[in-house]
Amino acid sequence: MATVPTQIRIDADIKKQATDLFSTLGLDMSSAVNIFLNQCVLRGGIPFSVEVPQYSHEVLEAMEEAKRISRDSDIPGYTNMAELKKALEA
Repeated sequence: MATVPTQIRIDADIKKQATDLFSTLGLDMSSAVNIFLNQCVLRGGIPFSVEVPQYSHEVLEAMEEAKRISRDSDIPGYTNMAELKKALEA
């Protein structure tokens, strides 16, 4: 099978995350892209649903609250379950 070089533009952060994920799976970026393209050809389209999620108002509010909490340095964080459990029992 002959191969050809291909260039694509990818967001740097997404590329890093994908590279780390693929590495965990024992793949490199080229292999992962080849798997994706082969699945597109085999299925005659994109091999997964492409859609805009329709979250409820409550879920969207919870997501915003989680983002706010994760960025708030005044809210304590815990590195293990024992610390969290101790804080909850206090």
